[in-house]
Amino acid sequence: MNAVRLSPPATLTNPGIVQVTIPLASSKSESNRALIIDALTGFQCDLKNLSTARDTQTMIRLLKSQDNTADVLDAGTTMRFLTAYFTVTGQQKTMTGTPRMCERPIGILVDALRTLGADITYLNKEGYPPLQINGFSSSESNRISIRGDVSSQYISALVMIAPLLPNGLTLELTGAIGSRPYIEMTLEQMAYFGADVQADWATNTITITPKPYTPKPYAIESDWSGASYWYSVAALAQDETAEINLLGLKSKSLQGDSAIVDIMRSLGVESTFTESGVRLTKCPTSEFLAWDFTDCPDLAQTVAVCAAVKGVTLHLTGIESLKIKETDRVAALQAELQKVGAELVELEPNHRYEVHQLTASHTVPATIKTYDDHRMAMAFAPVAMREEIIIEEPRVVDKSYPSFWDDMARVATVDFIDELFQV
Repeated sequence: MNAVRLSPPATLTNPGIVQVTIPLASSKSESNRALIIDALTGFQCDLKNLSTARDTQTMIRLLKSQDNTADVLDAGTTMRFLTAYFTVTGQQKTMTGTPRMCERPIGILVDALRTLGADITYLNKEGYPPLQINGFSSSESNRISIRGDVSSQYISALVMIAPLLPNGLTLELTGAIGSRPYIEMTLEQMAYFGADVQADWATNTITITPKPYTPKPYAIESDWSGASYWYSVAALAQDETAEINLLGLKSKSLQGDSAIVDIMRSLGVESTFTESGVRLTKCPTSEFLAWDFTDCPDLAQTVAVCAAVKGVTLHLTGIESLKIKETDRVAALQAELQKVGAELVELEPNHRYEVHQLTASHTVPATIKTYDDHRMAMAFAPVAMREEIIIEEPRVVDKSYPSFWDDMARVATVDFIDELFQV
Protein backbone atom coordinates (compact mmCIF):
# COMPACT_ATOMS: atom_id res chain seq x y z
CA MET A 1 0.00 0.00 0.00
CA ASN A 2 1.41 3.41 -0.96
CA ALA A 3 1.18 6.38 1.38
CA VAL A 4 2.56 9.83 2.04
CA ARG A 5 3.86 11.03 5.41
CA LEU A 6 3.35 14.73 6.09
CA SER A 7 5.08 16.56 8.93
CA PRO A 8 4.94 20.15 10.22
CA PRO A 9 7.47 22.51 8.64
CA ALA A 10 9.24 22.78 12.02
CA THR A 11 8.71 21.84 15.65
CA LEU A 12 5.61 23.23 17.29
CA THR A 13 7.75 25.26 19.70
CA ASN A 14 9.48 26.92 16.76
CA PRO A 15 6.97 26.78 13.90
CA GLY A 16 8.22 27.30 10.39
CA ILE A 17 7.42 30.48 8.56
CA VAL A 18 4.60 30.04 6.04
CA GLN A 19 5.13 32.53 3.22
CA VAL A 20 4.25 30.95 -0.10
CA THR A 21 2.71 31.63 -3.52
CA ILE A 22 0.71 28.80 -5.09
CA PRO A 23 -0.14 28.66 -8.84
CA LEU A 24 -3.42 26.81 -8.40
CA ALA A 25 -4.73 24.15 -10.74
CA SER A 26 -7.43 25.25 -13.19
CA SER A 27 -11.08 24.58 -12.45
CA LYS A 28 -12.16 21.18 -13.74
CA SER A 29 -15.80 22.25 -13.35
CA GLU A 30 -15.35 25.16 -15.75
CA SER A 31 -13.07 23.10 -18.00
CA ASN A 32 -15.52 20.23 -18.42
CA ARG A 33 -18.43 22.53 -19.25
CA ALA A 34 -16.32 24.49 -21.73
CA LEU A 35 -15.21 21.25 -23.40
CA ILE A 36 -18.80 20.08 -23.95
CA ILE A 37 -19.84 23.46 -25.37
CA ASP A 38 -16.75 23.49 -27.59
CA ALA A 39 -17.64 20.00 -28.85
CA LEU A 40 -21.17 21.20 -29.64
CA THR A 41 -19.66 23.95 -31.85
CA GLY A 42 -17.66 21.35 -33.76
CA PHE A 43 -14.50 22.01 -31.71
CA GLN A 44 -14.10 25.57 -32.98
CA CYS A 45 -13.43 27.37 -29.68
CA ASP A 46 -10.01 28.42 -28.39
CA LEU A 47 -9.94 27.13 -24.80
CA LYS A 48 -7.08 28.32 -22.61
CA ASN A 49 -5.82 27.10 -19.23
CA LEU A 50 -7.72 23.80 -19.32
CA SER A 51 -7.41 21.71 -16.18
CA THR A 52 -4.77 18.99 -16.00
CA ALA A 53 -7.02 17.01 -13.64
CA ARG A 54 -7.63 13.39 -14.59
CA ASP A 55 -11.38 14.03 -14.93
CA THR A 56 -10.78 16.73 -17.53
CA GLN A 57 -8.10 14.77 -19.36
CA THR A 58 -10.54 11.84 -19.50
CA MET A 59 -13.16 14.17 -21.00
CA ILE A 60 -10.70 15.38 -23.65
CA ARG A 61 -9.66 11.83 -24.52
CA LEU A 62 -13.22 10.55 -24.86
CA LEU A 63 -14.40 13.51 -26.93
CA LYS A 64 -11.65 12.71 -29.44
CA SER A 65 -12.08 8.93 -29.34
CA GLN A 66 -13.82 6.94 -32.07
CA ASP A 67 -14.16 3.86 -29.84
CA ASN A 68 -17.64 2.46 -29.28
CA THR A 69 -17.02 2.27 -25.52
CA ALA A 70 -16.51 5.37 -23.40
CA ASP A 71 -14.87 4.43 -20.09
CA VAL A 72 -15.04 7.51 -17.85
CA LEU A 73 -13.10 5.79 -15.03
CA ASP A 74 -14.27 7.49 -11.80
CA ALA A 75 -15.32 10.84 -13.32
CA GLY A 76 -18.94 11.53 -12.43
CA THR A 77 -19.17 14.82 -14.30
CA THR A 78 -17.68 13.20 -17.39
CA MET A 79 -20.21 10.35 -17.21
CA ARG A 80 -23.23 12.67 -16.96
CA PHE A 81 -22.08 15.29 -19.48
CA LEU A 82 -20.93 12.80 -22.11
CA THR A 83 -24.10 10.73 -21.81
CA ALA A 84 -26.10 13.81 -22.83
CA TYR A 85 -23.55 14.90 -25.46
CA PHE A 86 -23.27 11.51 -27.19
CA THR A 87 -27.07 11.24 -27.13
CA VAL A 88 -27.86 14.58 -28.77
CA THR A 89 -25.13 14.13 -31.39
CA GLY A 90 -26.55 10.73 -32.37
CA GLN A 91 -23.52 8.66 -31.43
CA GLN A 92 -23.79 5.02 -30.42
CA LYS A 93 -21.72 4.51 -27.29
CA THR A 94 -21.43 2.18 -24.35
CA MET A 95 -20.96 4.32 -21.22
CA THR A 96 -19.11 2.66 -18.35
CA GLY A 97 -16.61 3.34 -15.57
CA THR A 98 -15.06 1.98 -12.39
CA PRO A 99 -17.05 -0.35 -10.11
CA ARG A 100 -17.86 2.63 -7.87
CA MET A 101 -19.00 4.67 -10.89
CA CYS A 102 -21.39 1.86 -11.79
CA GLU A 103 -22.90 2.21 -8.30
CA ARG A 104 -23.65 5.91 -8.79
CA PRO A 105 -27.20 6.60 -10.05
CA ILE A 106 -27.89 8.07 -13.48
CA GLY A 107 -31.57 7.12 -13.93
CA ILE A 108 -32.93 10.66 -13.54
CA LEU A 109 -30.78 11.90 -16.42
CA VAL A 110 -31.55 8.90 -18.63
CA ASP A 111 -35.30 9.28 -18.05
CA ALA A 112 -35.10 12.95 -19.05
CA LEU A 113 -33.09 12.13 -22.20
CA ARG A 114 -35.59 9.43 -23.13
CA THR A 115 -38.40 11.98 -22.86
CA LEU A 116 -36.49 14.17 -25.32
CA GLY A 117 -36.10 11.28 -27.78
CA ALA A 118 -33.10 9.23 -26.66
CA ASP A 119 -32.86 5.46 -27.12
CA ILE A 120 -30.84 4.33 -24.10
CA THR A 121 -30.75 0.90 -22.49
CA TYR A 122 -29.13 -0.32 -19.27
CA LEU A 123 -26.64 -3.15 -19.60
CA ASN A 124 -26.80 -4.30 -15.98
CA LYS A 125 -28.77 -2.69 -13.16
CA GLU A 126 -31.70 -0.42 -13.99
CA GLY A 127 -30.84 3.20 -13.26
CA TYR A 128 -27.05 2.71 -13.14
CA PRO A 129 -24.12 2.45 -15.58
CA PRO A 130 -23.08 0.72 -17.72
CA LEU A 131 -25.57 1.86 -20.33
CA GLN A 132 -25.90 1.77 -24.10
CA ILE A 133 -26.74 4.87 -26.14
CA ASN A 134 -28.44 3.60 -29.31
CA GLY A 135 -29.50 6.83 -31.01
CA PHE A 136 -31.62 9.97 -30.80
CA SER A 137 -34.80 11.00 -32.60
CA SER A 138 -36.10 14.30 -31.31
CA SER A 139 -39.56 14.04 -29.75
CA GLU A 140 -42.24 16.71 -29.79
CA SER A 141 -41.71 17.27 -26.07
CA ASN A 142 -39.53 20.19 -25.08
CA ARG A 143 -40.74 20.55 -21.50
CA ILE A 144 -39.58 18.18 -18.77
CA SER A 145 -39.42 18.12 -14.98
CA ILE A 146 -36.43 16.91 -12.99
CA ARG A 147 -35.59 16.76 -9.30
CA GLY A 148 -33.25 19.51 -8.22
CA ASP A 149 -31.97 17.86 -5.04
CA VAL A 150 -30.05 14.86 -6.39
CA SER A 151 -27.26 16.13 -8.68
CA SER A 152 -26.79 19.47 -10.40
CA GLN A 153 -24.74 17.59 -13.00
CA TYR A 154 -27.94 16.08 -14.43
CA ILE A 155 -29.35 19.57 -14.89
CA SER A 156 -26.15 20.97 -16.38
CA ALA A 157 -25.92 18.04 -18.80
CA LEU A 158 -29.45 18.69 -20.07
CA VAL A 159 -29.25 22.46 -20.42
CA MET A 160 -25.92 22.34 -22.28
CA ILE A 161 -27.39 20.22 -25.07
CA ALA A 162 -30.65 22.21 -25.18
CA PRO A 163 -29.56 24.81 -27.80
CA LEU A 164 -29.21 21.93 -30.30
CA LEU A 165 -32.72 20.56 -29.70
CA PRO A 166 -35.16 21.52 -32.48
CA ASN A 167 -37.63 23.02 -30.00
CA GLY A 168 -35.20 24.06 -27.30
CA LEU A 169 -35.98 23.08 -23.73
CA THR A 170 -37.99 24.22 -20.74
CA LEU A 171 -36.72 22.52 -17.61
CA GLU A 172 -38.79 22.56 -14.42
CA LEU A 173 -36.81 21.83 -11.25
CA THR A 174 -38.85 20.21 -8.51
CA GLY A 175 -38.17 20.16 -4.79
CA ALA A 176 -35.14 21.73 -3.16
CA ILE A 177 -32.26 22.70 -5.46
CA GLY A 178 -28.79 21.53 -4.51
CA SER A 179 -25.52 23.05 -5.77
CA ARG A 180 -27.37 25.90 -7.50
CA PRO A 181 -24.10 27.84 -8.13
CA TYR A 182 -22.96 24.96 -10.37
CA ILE A 183 -26.14 25.29 -12.43
CA GLU A 184 -25.62 29.06 -12.62
CA MET A 185 -22.01 28.48 -13.70
CA THR A 186 -23.28 26.32 -16.57
CA LEU A 187 -25.85 28.91 -17.64
CA GLU A 188 -23.27 31.73 -17.50
CA GLN A 189 -20.86 29.79 -19.69
CA MET A 190 -23.64 28.92 -22.12
CA ALA A 191 -24.64 32.58 -22.37
CA TYR A 192 -21.01 33.57 -23.00
CA PHE A 193 -21.01 31.25 -26.01
CA GLY A 194 -24.21 32.79 -27.37
CA ALA A 195 -26.95 30.55 -25.95
CA ASP A 196 -30.33 32.15 -25.26
CA VAL A 197 -30.90 31.19 -21.63
CA GLN A 198 -33.53 32.38 -19.17
CA ALA A 199 -33.60 31.21 -15.55
CA ASP A 200 -36.59 32.06 -13.34
CA TRP A 201 -35.57 31.08 -9.83
CA ALA A 202 -38.93 32.19 -8.44
CA THR A 203 -40.55 29.28 -10.30
CA ASN A 204 -37.36 27.19 -10.66
CA THR A 205 -37.74 27.08 -14.41
CA ILE A 206 -34.96 27.25 -16.99
CA THR A 207 -35.79 28.02 -20.62
CA ILE A 208 -33.37 27.63 -23.54
CA THR A 209 -34.32 28.48 -27.11
CA PRO A 210 -32.99 26.51 -30.12
CA LYS A 211 -30.00 28.66 -31.05
CA PRO A 212 -26.54 27.20 -31.87
CA TYR A 213 -23.51 28.18 -29.82
CA THR A 214 -21.09 30.79 -31.21
CA PRO A 215 -17.42 29.68 -31.09
CA LYS A 216 -15.31 32.05 -28.97
CA PRO A 217 -12.03 31.99 -27.03
CA TYR A 218 -12.40 31.21 -23.33
CA ALA A 219 -9.92 31.18 -20.42
CA ILE A 220 -10.53 28.88 -17.45
CA GLU A 221 -10.26 30.34 -13.93
CA SER A 222 -8.22 28.65 -11.21
CA ASP A 223 -10.04 26.12 -9.04
CA TRP A 224 -11.76 27.37 -5.89
CA SER A 225 -12.18 23.78 -4.69
CA GLY A 226 -8.40 23.44 -4.83
CA ALA A 227 -8.04 26.79 -3.07
CA SER A 228 -10.03 25.48 -0.11
CA TYR A 229 -7.16 23.22 1.01
CA TRP A 230 -4.87 26.24 1.18
CA TYR A 231 -7.40 28.09 3.29
CA SER A 232 -7.19 25.14 5.67
CA VAL A 233 -3.37 25.28 5.58
CA ALA A 234 -3.54 28.98 6.48
CA ALA A 235 -6.06 28.33 9.26
CA LEU A 236 -3.97 25.55 10.82
CA ALA A 237 -0.54 27.17 10.35
CA GLN A 238 1.27 27.81 13.65
CA ASP A 239 2.90 30.89 12.15
CA GLU A 240 0.66 33.83 13.10
CA THR A 241 2.22 35.90 10.31
CA ALA A 242 1.42 33.21 7.71
CA GLU A 243 0.69 34.54 4.23
CA ILE A 244 -0.41 32.41 1.28
CA ASN A 245 -0.95 33.91 -2.16
CA LEU A 246 -3.21 31.90 -4.47
CA LEU A 247 -2.90 32.80 -8.12
CA GLY A 248 -5.61 32.97 -10.76
CA LEU A 249 -8.69 33.48 -8.58
CA LYS A 250 -11.35 36.17 -9.08
CA SER A 251 -13.47 37.96 -6.49
CA LYS A 252 -16.51 37.59 -8.78
CA SER A 253 -16.32 33.91 -9.66
CA LEU A 254 -18.72 31.54 -11.41
CA GLN A 255 -17.65 28.81 -8.98
CA GLY A 256 -19.85 28.09 -5.97
CA ASP A 257 -16.86 26.95 -3.94
CA SER A 258 -15.73 30.58 -3.73
CA ALA A 259 -17.97 30.48 -0.62
CA ILE A 260 -14.80 29.29 1.15
CA VAL A 261 -13.89 32.98 1.53
CA ASP A 262 -16.81 33.55 3.91
CA ILE A 263 -16.66 30.16 5.60
CA MET A 264 -12.97 30.39 6.49
CA ARG A 265 -13.25 33.87 7.95
CA SER A 266 -14.85 32.16 10.96
CA LEU A 267 -11.97 29.68 11.05
CA GLY A 268 -9.32 32.37 11.16
CA VAL A 269 -8.47 33.26 7.56
CA GLU A 270 -8.90 36.68 5.96
CA SER A 271 -8.96 37.05 2.16
CA THR A 272 -7.60 40.05 0.26
CA PHE A 273 -8.03 40.05 -3.51
CA THR A 274 -5.14 41.29 -5.61
CA GLU A 275 -4.47 41.69 -9.31
CA SER A 276 -3.01 38.18 -9.44
CA GLY A 277 -5.41 36.33 -7.14
CA VAL A 278 -6.12 36.29 -3.40
CA ARG A 279 -3.87 36.70 -0.35
CA LEU A 280 -4.65 34.68 2.79
CA THR A 281 -3.68 35.97 6.23
CA LYS A 282 -4.61 35.18 9.81
CA CYS A 283 -7.57 36.67 11.68
CA PRO A 284 -9.41 35.77 14.93
CA THR A 285 -11.17 32.38 15.03
CA SER A 286 -14.77 31.85 16.14
CA GLU A 287 -15.69 29.16 18.66
CA PHE A 288 -18.72 28.02 16.67
CA LEU A 289 -19.68 27.85 12.99
CA ALA A 290 -22.92 26.75 11.32
CA TRP A 291 -23.01 26.39 7.54
CA ASP A 292 -25.41 25.04 4.95
CA PHE A 293 -23.32 23.24 2.32
CA THR A 294 -26.20 22.71 -0.12
CA ASP A 295 -24.59 25.01 -2.68
CA CYS A 296 -20.98 23.95 -2.03
CA PRO A 297 -20.92 20.29 -0.89
CA ASP A 298 -17.33 19.75 -2.08
CA LEU A 299 -16.12 22.07 0.69
CA ALA A 300 -17.66 20.08 3.53
CA GLN A 301 -14.78 17.66 4.11
CA THR A 302 -12.14 20.40 4.16
CA VAL A 303 -14.11 22.59 6.56
CA ALA A 304 -15.00 19.66 8.81
CA VAL A 305 -11.38 18.59 9.24
CA CYS A 306 -10.14 22.15 9.76
CA ALA A 307 -12.81 22.90 12.38
CA ALA A 308 -12.13 19.61 14.16
CA VAL A 309 -8.40 20.25 14.48
CA LYS A 310 -8.90 23.88 15.57
CA GLY A 311 -11.48 22.88 18.19
CA VAL A 312 -14.28 24.85 16.53
CA THR A 313 -17.72 23.27 16.91
CA LEU A 314 -19.22 23.00 13.43
CA HIS A 315 -22.87 22.43 12.53
CA LEU A 316 -23.33 21.17 8.97
CA THR A 317 -26.47 20.90 6.87
CA GLY A 318 -26.91 20.31 3.14
CA ILE A 319 -24.45 17.40 2.90
CA GLU A 320 -26.93 14.72 1.80
CA SER A 321 -25.37 14.50 -1.66
CA LEU A 322 -22.01 13.49 -0.14
CA LYS A 323 -23.32 9.96 0.28
CA ILE A 324 -23.37 9.33 -3.50
CA LYS A 325 -20.00 10.87 -4.38
CA GLU A 326 -16.73 9.01 -5.05
CA THR A 327 -17.42 7.31 -1.72
CA ASP A 328 -19.97 7.83 1.03
CA ARG A 329 -18.19 10.92 2.28
CA VAL A 330 -20.32 11.21 5.42
CA ALA A 331 -19.36 7.69 6.53
CA ALA A 332 -15.73 8.29 5.53
CA LEU A 333 -15.54 11.46 7.61
CA GLN A 334 -17.14 9.73 10.59
CA ALA A 335 -14.47 7.03 10.44
CA GLU A 336 -11.41 9.19 9.80
CA LEU A 337 -12.12 12.23 12.02
CA GLN A 338 -11.86 9.95 15.05
CA LYS A 339 -8.21 9.37 14.12
CA VAL A 340 -7.45 13.09 14.66
CA GLY A 341 -9.38 13.30 17.93
CA ALA A 342 -12.77 14.45 16.69
CA GLU A 343 -16.13 13.09 15.61
CA LEU A 344 -18.95 13.79 13.18
CA VAL A 345 -22.32 13.04 14.77
CA GLU A 346 -25.74 12.99 13.13
CA LEU A 347 -28.06 15.32 15.05
CA GLU A 348 -31.03 14.92 12.72
CA PRO A 349 -31.32 11.93 10.37
CA ASN A 350 -29.82 12.65 6.95
CA HIS A 351 -29.97 16.41 7.53
CA ARG A 352 -28.05 18.00 10.40
CA TYR A 353 -24.58 17.06 11.65
CA GLU A 354 -22.02 18.35 14.15
CA VAL A 355 -18.22 18.14 14.23
CA HIS A 356 -16.48 18.58 17.57
CA GLN A 357 -13.26 17.61 19.29
CA LEU A 358 -13.11 14.66 21.66
CA THR A 359 -11.47 14.89 25.07
CA ALA A 360 -9.55 11.65 24.56
CA SER A 361 -6.11 11.85 22.98
CA HIS A 362 -5.47 10.25 19.62
CA THR A 363 -2.62 8.34 18.06
CA VAL A 364 0.01 10.43 16.29
CA PRO A 365 0.62 10.04 13.45
CA ALA A 366 -2.90 9.21 12.35
CA THR A 367 -3.16 7.07 9.21
CA ILE A 368 -6.01 8.29 7.01
CA LYS A 369 -7.82 6.08 4.51
CA THR A 370 -8.84 7.87 1.32
CA TYR A 371 -11.54 5.50 -0.03
CA ASP A 372 -10.53 6.28 -3.64
CA ASP A 373 -11.63 9.86 -2.95
CA HIS A 374 -9.34 12.75 -3.87
CA ARG A 375 -11.04 15.14 -1.45
CA MET A 376 -10.45 12.87 1.55
CA ALA A 377 -6.71 13.02 0.89
CA MET A 378 -6.55 16.77 0.41
CA ALA A 379 -8.96 17.62 3.22
CA PHE A 380 -6.77 15.83 5.80
CA ALA A 381 -3.38 16.92 4.42
CA PRO A 382 -3.42 20.38 6.12
CA VAL A 383 -3.45 18.62 9.52
CA ALA A 384 0.29 18.39 8.88
CA MET A 385 0.57 22.04 9.89
CA ARG A 386 -0.10 20.86 13.47
CA GLU A 387 1.09 17.25 13.64
CA GLU A 388 2.47 14.39 11.58
CA ILE A 389 -0.12 12.55 9.51
CA ILE A 390 -0.06 9.67 7.01
CA ILE A 391 -2.37 9.65 3.98
CA GLU A 392 -2.96 6.35 2.19
CA GLU A 393 -3.07 6.06 -1.63
CA PRO A 394 -1.91 9.65 -2.22
CA ARG A 395 -2.25 9.50 -6.03
CA VAL A 396 -6.03 9.83 -5.73
CA VAL A 397 -5.40 13.60 -5.95
CA ASP A 398 -4.70 13.19 -9.68
CA LYS A 399 -8.46 13.26 -10.20
CA SER A 400 -8.60 17.02 -9.62
CA TYR A 401 -5.22 18.44 -8.45
CA PRO A 402 -2.24 16.42 -9.81
CA SER A 403 0.40 18.81 -8.42
CA PHE A 404 -1.05 18.89 -4.90
CA TRP A 405 1.78 17.04 -3.13
CA ASP A 406 4.43 19.11 -4.92
CA ASP A 407 2.66 22.24 -3.71
CA MET A 408 2.26 20.87 -0.16
CA ALA A 409 6.01 20.25 -0.04
CA ARG A 410 6.42 24.03 0.06
CA VAL A 411 4.81 24.25 3.50
CA ALA A 412 5.32 20.79 5.04
CA THR A 413 7.74 17.88 4.95
CA VAL A 414 6.42 15.36 2.42
CA ASP A 415 7.78 11.79 2.33
CA PHE A 416 6.33 9.11 0.07
CA ILE A 417 6.20 5.57 1.46
CA ASP A 418 6.30 2.72 -1.04
CA GLU A 419 4.88 0.14 1.32
CA LEU A 420 2.74 0.84 4.37
CA PHE A 421 2.48 -2.07 6.79
CA GLN A 422 -0.30 -1.96 9.34
CA VAL A 423 -0.79 -4.18 12.38
